[in-house]
Amino acid sequence: MAKLWGGAFEKETDKQVEIFTASMAVDERLWEVDIAGSIAHATMLGGEGILPSAEAEAIIAGLQKVGEGVRSGKLVFNPDAEDVHSEIERFLTDEIGPVAGKLHTARSRNDQVATDTRLYLRSKIVEFNRELKLTQEWLLSAAKKEKETILPGMTHLQHAQPVSLAHHLLAYFWMFSRDRERLADLVKRVNRMPLGSAALAGTPFPINRQKTAKLLGFDAPTENSLDAVSDRDYVVEFLSAASLIMMHLSRFSEELIIWSTPEFGYVKLDDSVTTGSSIMPQKKNPDVAELIRGKTGRVYGSLMGALTMLKALPLSYNRDLQEDKTFLFEGVDTALSSVRLMRLMLSTAKFNSDRMKASLKGDFSNATEIADYLAAKGMPFRQAHEVSGRTVKFCIENKKAIEDLTLTELRSIHADFGSEVLPLLSHFSAMKARKSEGGTGVEAVERQITLAEQSV
Repeated sequence: MAKLWGGAFEKETDKQVEIFTASMAVDERLWEVDIAGSIAHATMLGGEGILPSAEAEAIIAGLQKVGEGVRSGKLVFNPDAEDVHSEIERFLTDEIGPVAGKLHTARSRNDQVATDTRLYLRSKIVEFNRELKLTQEWLLSAAKKEKETILPGMTHLQHAQPVSLAHHLLAYFWMFSRDRERLADLVKRVNRMPLGSAALAGTPFPINRQKTAKLLGFDAPTENSLDAVSDRDYVVEFLSAASLIMMHLSRFSEELIIWSTPEFGYVKLDDSVTTGSSIMPQKKNPDVAELIRGKTGRVYGSLMGALTMLKALPLSYNRDLQEDKTFLFEGVDTALSSVRLMRLMLSTAKFNSDRMKASLKGDFSNATEIADYLAAKGMPFRQAHEVSGRTVKFCIENKKAIEDLTLTELRSIHADFGSEVLPLLSHFSAMKARKSEGGTGVEAVERQITLAEQSV
């Protein structure tokens, strides 16, 4: 098929230039939304009398047949074609003849591809929301079972205070909740229709952009044609949101990697999501978690690539914008598969509550209980903190755990200790005592679970 342009050109495009400028290999996946956009455009052209009804109906029927042909595999895209738009027009021309050329009335590939990209991203945001929601539901279900499972809560990767596994898992629930909020907010800006902006200045044809927007499920048409064909803010916003999703997944992956080591033994990852070694038969490598951690950099790279591509573009459309889909598709594919694989990894994992509890023994993560106990009795917290520190020092010197101290030993450190302190020093009591809103105590976690159930 002849190019969609070239009437004023006297020479053929150099083959190297054709290869360099072609986008078919990248934008082929837009075929379905491209056909949907074209059907809506043809419907509007016929409805407004810009095209005779018979011609508009022929174009619509032809596009539907093209869609069926591509879906069934009867129609195959030429990998050497310039782009997906020209291929669909070729198929349409083969189907209905020269009238297919009237489809491009009152539009340009500039507003066409911008519309396609928004339609594609809108559908992918729906997928992301579903996958993140399913992951949250797993975390919520697991949290309900692990409210009394205790493990070291850490800062600086050092034992800090005991927390429940439920509380730890719910931390990621709320991270993914923020991710879903960001995507939901982004939809408001994605769901604006560029179609009808034409190349950059609009069109003299009496089109009805409101009608086309309604047919395609957009909230409204874009307000400015120059901005509409050159705007890729929504791509950057999505890649930013995807980068945050990947960062959250990467943090979780790092913990699963650490937790699955023999030194920790907090979790056993299933054979289905791990791999072995070609020379060390005992190895069980957390490759899925490691690859999620590694692929995070690829999504970050896509974000940086999109920002750099856009940073000095004058209005309006420039061919640089062809690269937006490479960055967008990389971000979509990597982040979406990572969410799915994280859920698979979690759903088959086995947590070892005994190892978690055993690692707390003698770790001094219950030292704050001494300071809180003395402060509750009226001692200034700074002084109570100092007494707590001396208690830790006593334990180190005498090779004892805080939870094993006797009342006599405690009173040798400070006279204000009473017998009521002893049951407070167990790690479980320390975890359970933190009843403040958002805390790790069982009661607080139950309230948090109720909030989570309402939000998911």
